[in-house]
Amino acid sequence: MTAPPEARQSPAAPGLTFLAELSVTVGEPIDVGPTPEGHRRIIPITGGTVSGPRLNGRVLPGGADYQLLLSPTLTELDARYVLETTDGHRIFVQNSALRHGSDEDMGRLNRGEPVNAGSIYFRCWPRLTASAPEWDWLNTRLAVGTGERHPDRVVIRVFVID
Repeated sequence: MTAPPEARQSPAAPGLTFLAELSVTVGEPIDVGPTPEGHRRIIPITGGTVSGPRLNGRVLPGGADYQLLLSPTLTELDARYVLETTDGHRIFVQNSALRHGSDEDMGRLNRGEPVNAGSIYFRCWPRLTASAPEWDWLNTRLAVGTGERHPDRVVIRVFVID
């Protein structure tokens, strides 16, 4: 038997704890072109920094962001890269995201031109996995984040879902 609606308690909304800011430097896009799914491009990840209360280090070169331009106003992102922590351990990041804005703003963004970050919806859900015991807690947590695209880098603020 279930409790009457007035007796049920709504689950509490999850909290967020700031983990780190990632400044991910990027290279020139590799344009794959139109495909049945949408316009594909690959953005090389060339390095970067990680700074926060619980995670610090650098972004290693060699990753990439596999982008799918679904429409002139919507892009789906799938970035994969590795962080190296200040204690020498490596963390794999798979970051899925959506970027949405006006036709004009997204066009400028895709050409590598500056765009006001407030006019672009850029949200992500990074998955961080590690093998080192001291970073094992990342394997058991989910995260979300906000992003800003600049001509030479992407800035991502990552929050762990409590």
